[in-house]
Amino acid sequence: MDLLIPSTGLLFWMTIVFLIVLAVLWKWGFPAITKMVKERKDYIDDSLRKAHEANEKLANIQKEGESILQEAREKQAAVLKEATATRDAIIAKAENQAKDRGAQLINDAKAEIEQEKQQAIREIRGQVAELSVKIAEKIIKQQLATDDKQMELINKILDDVAVSDKAAK
Repeated sequence: MDLLIPSTGLLFWMTIVFLIVLAVLWKWGFPAITKMVKERKDYIDDSLRKAHEANEKLANIQKEGESILQEAREKQAAVLKEATATRDAIIAKAENQAKDRGAQLINDAKAEIEQEKQQAIREIRGQVAELSVKIAEKIIKQQLATDDKQMELINKILDDVAVSDKAAK
């Protein structure tokens, strides 16, 4: 029956031992346990705070990444637009140069054709003049075959010269 109802002496000593253990735990045990629990709580709070900051930084980095990507797309569009404008300008310049060169070639060809035409006309005139002189020479030889005809032509020329001199004075 001692187990169910302890004796007063046992109860007294158990109370004293309990109070001593309680005092030792109160003095050295609970502060250490409380300190460890507080450190653990601080570590967990710090980890949660760092995780929250990391999530915020990640969100900011994603936003920056999206803005950088958008900016890169805009720059790409601007570069493509500028490249298209440059290409169009180069094509227009090449077309203008080709037109100018074509016009110059046509003008040069026309000038060369005109020059060759004038040269051909001079040659034809020279040939016509030469033929005219030869024909005139043959006609004159036929007409002046006799001495009488020669004297008649000389007198006629002298009369024409005399008339010209009188008219000039």
